[in-house]
Amino acid sequence: MTDRYDVVVVGAGNAALCAALAAREKGASVLVLERAPQEESGGNSRFTAGLMRVVYNGVEDLKKLIPDLSEDEIARTDFGTYTEDRFFDDMARVTEDRCDPDLTEILVRRSLPTLVWMREKGVRFTAAWGRQAFNVGGRFKFWGGLTVEAVGGGPGLVDSLTRAALREGVKLWYSARAVGLVADDEGVKGVRVKKDGRTVEVGARAVVLAAGGFQANTEWRARYLGPNWELAKVRGTRFNTGDAIRMALEAGAAPAGHWSGCHAVAWERNAPEFGDLAVGDQYQKHSYPWGIYLNAEGRRFLDEGADFRNYTYAKYGRVILAQPRQFAWQIFDAKVKAQLRDEYRIRQVTKRVANTLEELCAKLEDTDGAAALEEIRRYNAAVRTDIPFNPNVKDGRCTVGLAINKSNWANTIDTPPFEAYAVTCGITFTFGGLRINTAAQVLSTDGPPIPGLYAAGELVGGIFWFNYPGGTGLTNGAVFGRIAGANAAAAARGERPARDA
Repeated sequence: MTDRYDVVVVGAGNAALCAALAAREKGASVLVLERAPQEESGGNSRFTAGLMRVVYNGVEDLKKLIPDLSEDEIARTDFGTYTEDRFFDDMARVTEDRCDPDLTEILVRRSLPTLVWMREKGVRFTAAWGRQAFNVGGRFKFWGGLTVEAVGGGPGLVDSLTRAALREGVKLWYSARAVGLVADDEGVKGVRVKKDGRTVEVGARAVVLAAGGFQANTEWRARYLGPNWELAKVRGTRFNTGDAIRMALEAGAAPAGHWSGCHAVAWERNAPEFGDLAVGDQYQKHSYPWGIYLNAEGRRFLDEGADFRNYTYAKYGRVILAQPRQFAWQIFDAKVKAQLRDEYRIRQVTKRVANTLEELCAKLEDTDGAAALEEIRRYNAAVRTDIPFNPNVKDGRCTVGLAINKSNWANTIDTPPFEAYAVTCGITFTFGGLRINTAAQVLSTDGPPIPGLYAAGELVGGIFWFNYPGGTGLTNGAVFGRIAGANAAAAARGERPARDA
């Protein structure tokens, strides 16, 4: 073996770097293996907006994360609360009660302490005024249980964690692809790494796998998610091809979770195959609750106002992929223009604008324009205009009598100019992965943990099923990354693992 470390971490995104920092904090020597070159490092974390779902019982908890909140900002903002009970309820509801109860308990209860620890390591947070709050009567009100984001978004989060890791003595190899685990009957002893065109073995007393899901692997997507998933766009890094999952399975790890499920959203129809760091997450199109969707047949096909965007966006990508030609149009009128998120204003959009509905529908290429026009008229006639529109709550402004009714925020589309945006499915991460226990140990197919092997982040199965509460992925990665790193360091010293880092 060329080198030997107490802990080797596979991956260099949020979960991996939290693991590295936690292991280093416990005195371990740590090496991080990043498959990507330095300019593309950070995995999917770099492509996110940096939002993190966290329990807080009021402004005092938020000030632990955002100590520079001014009195003026506090006075003009209704932050509300996001309690443990609400977090538990959201996880149970969107996963249809399938989320692993033990792992979910740790995710929820350790969310605030973990973000406080990240703040101590140098990560800066702010309130997500621009994404998660509406200004009503001069006062911002947060909605959807999502309030905190990393300064600088995903790139800022990755850069802060990377600086902290290097400052604390973590070694980081770029363009170093982990291709296999070194293991025997006593457990995992290291990692085989391909670097500079050669495969070498790096010894380790413990290994943490935190290299993301398999969403960038078209063959695995078709195999596990099903037909046509090879046609989806990949929102993030091209390097998350399931290597770490494969390595663990080959070493006897147990699979877990929703292998045919994933986080997938509405994404610019003509975006590139993989994420573009110059654009980041701006290809997403998440203002659909204020308008309607039409498919290539000119038909609505889902309830755009079923719930707050935070609780529907991660499952609607799958619905779009199932439409004819795997795309749809989001339709808005001038009344809601101010509600559209910044991502609708970027240059890289497939956008159509018209002063009449007839003109707009004629511009919708690959679409039955006549059917689209009739569908919009049918929708407009069904809107309960007697119910006030309120974007801060599920306002009950609905349609009646349609095959698919809209439950909330149903505005008529009648005020020019009209706008249409073409979207397809963008896959974020896969839900199937490795089975871990509450100490982040990877479990074997025989039941007991595999000695020396830990995991965190997207490649852990059992936490997300069917859907996903927005901002939970980064929090999940940080919470279990910290636990995995601390317990890997303990294992390197011959100590027993603990549930809490």
